[in-house]
Amino acid sequence: MQTDISSYTKQSLIRKGAGFDVCNAYSVWVVPLLGSIPRRNCGQQANVIILPSHLANDFEAFCRCNPAPLPLLHRSQSGETSCLPLAKHTDIRIAWPDMVCFYLGCSFGFEGRLKTAGVPVRNVEQGRNVSMYRTAVPCIPAGVFSCPLVATMRPVPAAMLDAAVKVTNLNPLAHGAPVHIGEPALLGIQDLSRPDYGERVEMQPGDVTVFWACGVTAIEAILSSKPSLAFSHSPGCMFLTDSPDSSPVTKPNPELTPLCFLVSHNPLFYSLASHRAVARIRQLEIIIGEDPGQRGIRALSVQDELLCSCLALSHSSSVAITTGFPTHYMHSPPDETDGPPGAIAMATMLLALGKQVTMVTDRRAVEMNQAIIDEAVKTGVLKTAIPLVTFEDHGPDSALHFLCHHGDPNRPRYDHLVAIERSGRAEDGNYYNMRGVNIKHLVDPIDNLFIAAKNIPGITTTGIGDGGNELGMGKVKEKVKSLMPNGSLIACDIPADNAVTGCLNWGGYAVACALYLLHTCPSHQRYLRKGLGVEHIPPQEQLQDWTANLPSVDKVSLIVEAQQVWSGRSSRRDREQGGGAGNTERQTDRH
Repeated sequence: MQTDISSYTKQSLIRKGAGFDVCNAYSVWVVPLLGSIPRRNCGQQANVIILPSHLANDFEAFCRCNPAPLPLLHRSQSGETSCLPLAKHTDIRIAWPDMVCFYLGCSFGFEGRLKTAGVPVRNVEQGRNVSMYRTAVPCIPAGVFSCPLVATMRPVPAAMLDAAVKVTNLNPLAHGAPVHIGEPALLGIQDLSRPDYGERVEMQPGDVTVFWACGVTAIEAILSSKPSLAFSHSPGCMFLTDSPDSSPVTKPNPELTPLCFLVSHNPLFYSLASHRAVARIRQLEIIIGEDPGQRGIRALSVQDELLCSCLALSHSSSVAITTGFPTHYMHSPPDETDGPPGAIAMATMLLALGKQVTMVTDRRAVEMNQAIIDEAVKTGVLKTAIPLVTFEDHGPDSALHFLCHHGDPNRPRYDHLVAIERSGRAEDGNYYNMRGVNIKHLVDPIDNLFIAAKNIPGITTTGIGDGGNELGMGKVKEKVKSLMPNGSLIACDIPADNAVTGCLNWGGYAVACALYLLHTCPSHQRYLRKGLGVEHIPPQEQLQDWTANLPSVDKVSLIVEAQQVWSGRSSRRDREQGGGAGNTERQTDRH
C-alpha cells in the first residue's frame, strides 16, 4: 500500500544559478523522504526535471548516454501536466506551456529492498537525507549538456557488499548496481564530511563506502548548460509514482548477476564481475594448475588469485612486466624459455585494451629481450614495440624513483607490477633454482620494486610462478616451505598482492584470457565505465580486435623460436670468443 502523502508539506526550492533559476515545479508532489517516513511503502520514486521544449531532445539524448545516473522513466509532451504512465492523479502545473517534464529513477526506490535483504541503510537509520557528491568523473556529453557524475554514498558492512550489489542490480530504473566501491578519492571526492547535496551520513565500524550513480546529475547538467529557465526537484524530495517498485519486468539471468571482490587494500577498492565471468576465470585457474611434471604445484594454488589480479589489471592504466629465470647458470644465455612467451601474451592483450606496458629486465638480458620484442612486433604478435628498461639499485630511494615520477609516491608511473617466472629473493637474500643452486650473480634486484610498491598507494602487484621460488610467491611462502622440495631454502620471501600458480607460461596465457573475459562481461564493463555510455557490450569491431590478440599456439611458437634463435646466436658468439659455457649441453631440468 502506498504512503498517504497528503499530510506532508509540498516542497519548493529556488536555487540561484548563473543567470537562471532552477526551482521546483510548485504543484509537484515532492516529499522529503527521510528516516521517519516508511520509504519501502512509497513505491517507485522519481527525480523531476522541467526544461524548455527546445532543450528536450538534447536532454533526452543526455539521459540515453548516461543511463546509470539518468534512468529515464517518462518524458512528457510539451505543456503536458499529467504523468499517466507513472501516476494517475498528478498535475505538474507550470505557468509556461512550452515546457517538457522528465521523470528519472531514484535510488530511494531500492532502499526498502536493501533493508529486506538485511543490509542496513545508514542514512535511514540516522534519519538523514542520503549523502550526494559531485565526482571528477565526466558524463558522456550530448548536445548542450555536459557535467560531472553525481553519486550517492551509502555505507555498507563489508560482509554485506555482495547482497547490496545483488539487490540494487535488480533495480536498473533506480540506478542499478554500484558504480564504485571503496576509496572516495578515486572518484575525486576528497572530504566525505562535506557532501555537495543531502546530509552527512556517519560510517559504522566495518563499513565500506559504496557509491551509486545519482539523478542529481541532472541538476548539475542544468547548471552547466545555463538555460534561461528550468525547474527541478529538491535533492532528497522525490516525486512518488503509483508503481510499486523499480524491479525489472523480466526475470533476471542469475549468470549475469555481479559479484563483488576486493582488489586493493591501499587504496581500498572493490570491483564487480558477473557469475558467468567469475566461473570461467575460476576454470582457467584450475587448468593452469595442472601439474604434468608432478611437482605438487596445485598445493600452492589459492582460489581467485587469478581473478583478483586480472580485476586489478583491468582497472590499471600502466603495467610493468618483469620476467627472467637464469636457471641454466653455466650457459650463455642462462635463461629458460619459461617467462618471455607468457609476458608477451599479457603485454599483447593489455595493449589491445588500451593499457601502457613496459618490460623490466636484467641488464645482462636486455639484448635477448629486445630481440624477442622486435620479433613479436615484426610478426604481428605485438601491435607496437614496448619499452624495455632495467633497474639498478643505487640507494634506498632507487626503487621509489623508478616507480614514481620524481620519487613522489603520489605520482606513480605504474599502477600494476607483474612478475612471471621471475627468480625471487629468498629469506637469506640469495636467489635459488629448484635444485638449491645460488644464482644471485645473474639476477638484478628487481624484487626491490615489489617491496617498495607495498608503501605506494595505487600500485598493485602480481607474481606468477609454479615452484615457489619466483618473485611474488612469497605470499604462499609457508606452503612452499612445507610442500616443495628444498622449500625452506628456495622459497621466495617477497610477496605480491596476488600470487597466481600456473605451470610454465600458462599463467601469462590465463591472464590474457581472463582479461578478455572481464572486458566482454557486461557487469564489469558497466562498473569500469561508472554506468556511463549507451552500451556495456563492446562493439563488434573492438571485440574482433580483442579476440585477435588472445594467445595462440602459433604466437607462442613464434616467441619461443625467436628466443631460441637468439640463444643459438649468443652461444655461437661465446664459442667464437672462447667462452666455454656455451659448449656444454644445456640442462633441461626446471628452475
